This record gives sequence, C-alpha cells and structure tokens, in this order.
Amino acid sequence: MRRRRYSYGPYDGGPDPLAPPLDLREAIDRLGEDVLDGSSPRQALRELLRRGLGERRGLDELNRQLWQRRRDLQRNNRLDGTLQQVRELLDRAVTAERKTLERRDSGPQADDARFRELQLDALPSDAGGAVRELENYDWQSPDARSAYEQIKDLLGREMLDQRFAGMKQALENASPQDVEAIRAMLDDLNVLLQAHARLEDPTEQFARFMAEHGHYFPENPQTTDELVDVLAARSAAAQRMMNSLSADQRAELAALTEQAFGDPRLAQSLSQLDAMLQQLRPGQDWDGSGRFRGDNPMGMGEATRALEELGRLDALGEQLAQGYPGASLDDIDLDLLAEVLGEPARVDARALAELERELRDQGILQRAADGSLQLSPKALRRLGQTALADVADRIGGRTGERETRRSGAAGDASGATRPWEFGDTAPWSVPRTLLNAQLRRASGDPRPLDVADVEVIETERRVRAAVALCVDTSWSMVQEGRWVPMKRTALALHHLISTRFRGDDLALITFGRHAGRVELGELVGLEGAYVQGTNLHHALLLAGAHLRRHPDATPVVLVVTDGEPTAHLEPDGSPVFAYPPAPETLHATVGELDRLTGLRAAVTFFILGDDPRLAMFTDRLARRCGGRVVAPDLDGLGASVVADYLRHRR
Repeated sequence: MRRRRYSYGPYDGGPDPLAPPLDLREAIDRLGEDVLDGSSPRQALRELLRRGLGERRGLDELNRQLWQRRRDLQRNNRLDGTLQQVRELLDRAVTAERKTLERRDSGPQADDARFRELQLDALPSDAGGAVRELENYDWQSPDARSAYEQIKDLLGREMLDQRFAGMKQALENASPQDVEAIRAMLDDLNVLLQAHARLEDPTEQFARFMAEHGHYFPENPQTTDELVDVLAARSAAAQRMMNSLSADQRAELAALTEQAFGDPRLAQSLSQLDAMLQQLRPGQDWDGSGRFRGDNPMGMGEATRALEELGRLDALGEQLAQGYPGASLDDIDLDLLAEVLGEPARVDARALAELERELRDQGILQRAADGSLQLSPKALRRLGQTALADVADRIGGRTGERETRRSGAAGDASGATRPWEFGDTAPWSVPRTLLNAQLRRASGDPRPLDVADVEVIETERRVRAAVALCVDTSWSMVQEGRWVPMKRTALALHHLISTRFRGDDLALITFGRHAGRVELGELVGLEGAYVQGTNLHHALLLAGAHLRRHPDATPVVLVVTDGEPTAHLEPDGSPVFAYPPAPETLHATVGELDRLTGLRAAVTFFILGDDPRLAMFTDRLARRCGGRVVAPDLDGLGASVVADYLRHRR
C-alpha cells in the first residue's frame, strides 16, 4: 500500500474555529456606560463602533482620514491641466510662426507674410476658437506645425484616457493606423451597446468584440454588463469633471475636443458612447461635480480619475457613516478601504465587524419582542460586577484583594459540630473527623477511617431580607447629573444580592409622577424624560406590597431621591401633581410610611443635592419611622446604599 502523505498549514477556511472567544469585557463596560447615561443599546453599540476599542480605530477615525484624503485631493489639484497644455502649445506654435514670418521682410513673400501675421492677430482669444481657426492654416514654420499637431494628438489621447485605462501612454506618437483602429473599436463598441440596449443576447457579439479589441480593456470584463459597468463609471466621472469646470472652460474644452487627432469623428463616437452609457446606467452620478482649487494642473484623463476616486471616497464614506436604514459593517468594501487608506484600515474595519458579531453571538446584545436591542442578563451581570467592585473599594478602602467566586451556603457556621447523618449536605469538620479516627484506632480498631468518625459543621439559619430600592426618576435627576450614579447603585446592589445573598428578594421601584416596579434591564436602559412629579407615596405603596409578600424576611426600604414629594395617588389610581407640595400629598406620603413602620421596616433616605426643604422633610420622616437620613455625594452613593443594606442584614 502506498503511504499517504499529509501536509499541514495555517487554517484558511474562515475564522479559526479553535480560536478563543474575543474578550468583550471592555466593550461591555463601554456599552454599559452609554446605556446607563440614557442611550439605547443600539445607540450605545453605534457609539462604540464609531469611537473604536483599544488600539483599533473606530469608524469616525477612518472616516476622518477618508475625508482628509478627499480634501487633499481637491486642495492640491485643479482640473484645467489640458487647457493649460493646449494654451502653451498654441503659444509656442504662434510664436514660432511669427518669428518665421518676421524674417520675410522683403521680396515677393513679404506681402504673404504680412497677411499671415494679420491672420494670427485676428485669432480668437480662447484656445478652442484659435485651434479651430488654425485647422486649415498653412504653417510656414516646421516647429509651429509640430506644436499644432501635438495639440491634436494631446486632445485625442486625453479624451481616450478619460474612458480607457492606459490609453494615453499606449497612443504616444500614434500613427494614423493606430487612430483608425481606435475609431473602429469605438464603432464596434457602440454597435454592441445598442444591441445590449435592445435586450438582444450579445454573447457571441461580445466574444467577437473582446477577441478583436480586448487589449484595450485591461479589466478583462467577462460579460457585456461588466463592460458597461466599467465604462459607465468612467464616463460618469468624465461628465462630473466637465461639470466641475467653469462655463467658459467647458465651452473652450468642448470646442477643442472636435480637433482630437484632427478628426471630429472621434468626438462624435465618444459622445454617442456617453449617451448610450447614460441610458444603460442612469443610476450613476452624471450630475455631480467637485471643487478643485489647488496648484497642480491635471489633464483630462487624470482629472477624470480624480473625480472617479472622489466618487469611490463618497461611497466609502457613506458605508463608514452607517447612517442609512439597515446599515451593517458588512457593507464596507474592505478592498477599497485598503486601497484608499492602507492595509491597517482594512484590519481595523474587520476587527470592528468581528466585535459587532461577537457581541451578538456571545449573547451580550439580544433582541426584544418589539425588535429593539437590549442588554442581555450576561451583560448586566458584567456591569453589576464592575459597579459592585467599585463600591467594595469605597467601602473597604482596600486594594489588591483577589476575586473569589465562593458564595455562602444555606447558613452561617455556628462554631459547633455534630455527627454526620444520612442526607447531610453540610461541610465536614476535618479536624474533628481526623481526631475521632485517631481515637478509634488508639482503642484497637485498625480501620483508617469510618463513617462514624465524620462530624459536620453546624450552621445557623441565615438572616433573609426583603429589600425595596426606590429610586427617583424625575427630570431633576437627569438634569443634575444624578442619573448614572443612581443606575450604578441599583446595579451594584442587584449584583451583590444575586451573587452573595441569593435568599434575599430585591424589588427595584422607580418613581416620577407614577411609580412602578421594573426589572434591572429596564432600569439600566431607562431614558431620561421630562417628567414633573416625585410620587414617593406611590413608591412606598409598592414597597409595602413587596414586603408583605415576604413576611418571614427582614424588611428593608432604601429611598434615593433629590426632591420632596410633589405627587400622590388618588383612590381611583390617578396621580395628582402640585408644587409646592400640597397637604394631601404630604398626608398620603406620611400615611404610607406609617404603614411601613407597622411592618417594622428599616427605612433609609438617601438625599442628593443640597435642598434644605428636602433635608428637613426627610429628617422628620426618619424620626417618625425610626429610620435614617444619609446625604452622600454622587461618587459615594453606591457605597452608602450597599453599606446600609449590609448593616440592616446584620
């Protein structure tokens, strides 16, 4: 049997399936900051992609470099290079002719020389008219005739260079046979496109055309449609180049094109080609223009390529802006981006697209029932972990502690032990177990360990708490910059309870003109809105309902607010707003607080800002219910709330 040989190499079938998943922690933190600040998850994702992540440039930086290139292209160049060359050649021709005529100042040729000088003096001031007037002029100077012939040759090569890549260099010192071959190609091309426009099948005709004239098309199109796409893009750019000139320059250049290669048929064929291409590809930008104001003159072909590049830059800029409906990073033409800004730009754009995909694939972003994007529970846990770590640093003031994933069991150790019984899940007391084994072996039993030796650690029932965190969501919280600290406080407390004190039950309650119980994701994604009213009465009502559902738990109510109550609920459930606070509002709020006091709830008010009326009112409420008032700064709000919660648990 023949021995099989194997060769190994890098995996090139797409993304490496064995590569570790992308580390999204920084991305989640950045998304969380924007969402906490009131942005929707979709807006936060867009901002993340715009700003970039780590060493990877964002879409804004790529777009800035793109527009810098566009600006340099327009600031450094101008479009009248061909006109300038024609004027220089025309001036050279006329000057050489005048010098020849000046030498004929006597003899029978003198009168003819003076007449020719009058002809030169009467030439139109514009180059197009002058070249046309000199079409049938019998040049007396060989140098002048050569310069004039160069004008016709230059115009022909520039016109063809606008439509066909590399044609200007290929037709350097073109012979009449070369020019005739170009005319034949244009005639065949127009016939082919006319057949294509009539919806005929030009497959065989296209094959014959490419076999005969394919060397004029280095792009090597495979179908008539591909050929039309290539030609239409350049023809539209040539039209935009003409649109970018002044009216006088356009008229002058139009007159000059009739003199291309000394035969107006070339201009006619190209005009027919342009009309056919515009009919076949009306979606191209035929009406646009560009403002060029630099010092470097460009010929017609070079100027057309500059307008073509501007079109590509505009299309690429639209892709990077991602401002159209259904925009996706997959829309970005990476090859074009690398061509314009270099290979690092392609790498950055691909990394951003991979980041967007990973955020979805790893479950960081998920779609809600209404189709909107939301932060997933996984992302919320990450945000809560970050918020709680910051709070823990502020509470403990210690750094360098290692993170641990251990959370408490069903109870706290009491310090006592007892013999193991069938079904026990309590942890073993290793010292007591080993001591029992040694005592038994000392009595003559040779077995190293017996089930009767095992003792377990006794635990006592852990304190369980029912917690209501009531947060003010009135407009003043947004206006005074208290929105994000409030949300981070809720994140930290929620993460602490869900990971360390899982037996506790937390209710998140928001209150503006109304109050409502919300999930963590709703609170994190809550956008600030102009709402008048601080309905503390409704919030305490919902907090009481939550505490009554857990009669065996320690009741804890934490209220975060920056204003005295200015709204309450009527018996029919409708809110009533009044500022200054109406007596009915104060009476309803105090009455609900009294009912919480009857539940033996521990109530703490966290007041933000320096409103003396709020401080006086909350102080009286705290005295009435035996609670506390805390006035933290914004940075210390989370630490104050978490520390107060832990104090009540103990």
